[in-house]
Amino acid sequence: MRETARRLRPVALASAAAALTLTLSGCADVDATSPSTARAAAAKGAPAKLGTVDCREAKCIALTFDAGPSENSARLLDILREKKVPATFFLLGRNHIEKYPQLVERMAAEGHEVASHTWDHKILTRISDAQIRDELKRPNDAIERLTGHRPTLMRPPQGRTDSDVHRITKEMGMAEVLWSVTAKDYMTNDSALITKRVLEQSSRDGIILLHDIYPGTVPAVPGVIDALKERGYVFVTVPQLLAPGKAEPGRVYRP
Repeated sequence: MRETARRLRPVALASAAAALTLTLSGCADVDATSPSTARAAAAKGAPAKLGTVDCREAKCIALTFDAGPSENSARLLDILREKKVPATFFLLGRNHIEKYPQLVERMAAEGHEVASHTWDHKILTRISDAQIRDELKRPNDAIERLTGHRPTLMRPPQGRTDSDVHRITKEMGMAEVLWSVTAKDYMTNDSALITKRVLEQSSRDGIILLHDIYPGTVPAVPGVIDALKERGYVFVTVPQLLAPGKAEPGRVYRP
């Protein structure tokens, strides 16, 4: 499976984020399952809700944040608590989980979904199978140690994935989650522009990608939440978006 053909190529987070311009809605060639398909595929008679929301009836949208925790995450959690909005956090290990363990604990305690964005943001399609496993295992171990829950969701850096990544995530009991909305907040600190971009792209069953590591993002979140609530959206975590279906290991989910 290209074990010997792969080469380690570390990518700095800033340059990796810039490359997202090529993958605005995830990997274009990936065979992905939509939230509505996941819900429809659930067995008949399955519970209608996960928590208090039934996205078969409600106009749901998922707010997700990559690459934290950071010095901005405490303020973000304050906003989410005030607005009564759950989110899904795809966390990095190196210099993030290991630097802000108390914020990881708080995310889980306040009802957010805590998931993986790998340990070191390496592009998974460019490294060996053993390195992929390490990139996924280390944050899972750290998150489980802090929260008591082992992540079942991950987001591949830059949305770059392939059959090898699918195979390994399946072995490790994880599903991949891409996105449908990006504000390109890695390219601007203009909170009004970030808000505008999110609102222009949002639709039912959308998965919004933001990064709380950048200074313009967290100040944009209250406006995003208020505007989407006015449009009738209900904010949910990614598992809630799929319910009564469940994320299956090895599969990719994207609206």
